[in-house]
Amino acid sequence: MENQFFTWEALSAMGGASLLTFFIVQYTKNQVDRWLRLPTDIYAVMVAYAILLASQLAIGANGGDWRLYILNFANSFLVAAAAGHLQNKSIHPPELSESKEKGERNV
Repeated sequence: MENQFFTWEALSAMGGASLLTFFIVQYTKNQVDRWLRLPTDIYAVMVAYAILLASQLAIGANGGDWRLYILNFANSFLVAAAAGHLQNKSIHPPELSESKEKGERNV
């Protein structure tokens, strides 16, 4: 997905779905919290479900198959958790250890 826009195929995979979920939740969670007082984690699962369902339908999944909805529901928790991890890393980025900053290598 490097140097590309989202595609339906990318949105149906963990990386694309979690990244878009992260962006949508970050940009809209304050407004949603004002209106619905919905916990961010639950909101992220709802956004992830919508993204996964839309992407699956867009790439040709059968909308009449009940298994599509159950599987996307289960996967939406994984995608929301990955999006939460992205959010955590954006607030607390990993730091280099002192030895790596000095250019030393562990042998």
